[in-house]
Amino acid sequence: MALDITLGQFFPGDSPLHRLDPRAKLLLTLSMIVGVFLADSYPAYAIFFTYVLAAAWLSGIPIRLMLKGLKAVYFIIALTFVLNAFFGTGQTVLVRWQFLTITREGLRTAVFMALRLMLLVFGTQLLTLTTSPIALTDGLERLFSPFAKVGFPAHEMAMMMSIALRFIPTLLEEADKIMKAQTARGADFESGNLMARAKAMIPLLVPLFVSAFRRADELALAMEARCYRGGEHRTRLRVLKYTALDAWAGVSMAMLLTLVVVV
Repeated sequence: MALDITLGQFFPGDSPLHRLDPRAKLLLTLSMIVGVFLADSYPAYAIFFTYVLAAAWLSGIPIRLMLKGLKAVYFIIALTFVLNAFFGTGQTVLVRWQFLTITREGLRTAVFMALRLMLLVFGTQLLTLTTSPIALTDGLERLFSPFAKVGFPAHEMAMMMSIALRFIPTLLEEADKIMKAQTARGADFESGNLMARAKAMIPLLVPLFVSAFRRADELALAMEARCYRGGEHRTRLRVLKYTALDAWAGVSMAMLLTLVVVV
């Protein structure tokens, strides 16, 4: 299951989404997140899913790869749905059993929350799968740069966020190797109840944290060996520049949000 998480991975390509400016993709993703939380009807969510599927088709990313990334949050989506369905407030009671009550309004809220989580996962996957870590760092730094005038560490914050995203698949791969090694030595991570499985994960966490700290130390030494001194006076191989493609992407997002509001 660890390798099912696709957040932080980069899917190389030359599609229109890959050629978008990383700043434009960040702003488009943020706009989509805001729109998803403002949507309040089934047709609106159908429009968002159509937009995401169209973007995935344009990017050349297989749908099965995006669905694979959704597996990691199945439990969170299911838990969110159950909590909102059974403990949501409403007037129209559909099912009442002891202290549990399912109302039409609560069930509607539960479905909307599950759809929102799925759209958030798909949106962030499209961002990270079509943007290299270097481009994502440059885009974040340029977006944060106006706040640098008031002392905000724009470059350092962007670098930390990009490194964190970059190391997600690396640590997941390391966790999978450790789990397979311990399973070969007789460890059992599948059987038992939830508490038993949680206790079985403790021997996995210790070597994983040791490996993470070792990688962090190696990265720090490598950056110091290359005389890394932050963002001041640094140049870039590729200078970010908005193009007509970014403008068309912004127009498509504006049309999407307008359509959702109208619906």
